[in-house]
Amino acid sequence: MCVLCGQDFVAQAHWTDRYVEDRARAAGPGADPTEYQRDRRRDRAHRAAVTNQVLACYGMRVKDWAGSKYLLSDGKGNSEIVQDLGALWAAAEKILGRPLDPLDPALKERMLDGALAR
Repeated sequence: MCVLCGQDFVAQAHWTDRYVEDRARAAGPGADPTEYQRDRRRDRAHRAAVTNQVLACYGMRVKDWAGSKYLLSDGKGNSEIVQDLGALWAAAEKILGRPLDPLDPALKERMLDGALAR
């Protein structure tokens, strides 16, 4: 455990990371480890970008933190380190102080309006 942040170093891969993990195992022992890391980082960056589209409607954002965790923050200086995207929504609700529903029809409208404005 890290003495600075209290996070565990070793954890099971969340299901959102499983695709890259499974693909690396299927490639076998002779596979290039740099390609695995590149794919893993690219997939994490993509997931963070998609998640930020939802979180932006709540004044929040998430960033990949060292390729192993995510840093969730709002515009007021509140932040929290989360293990994976599964833990992100509970942390976002904690920071926001109210329930967050990513399937809310009003959220969908705000996201569509934002996409059309670009």
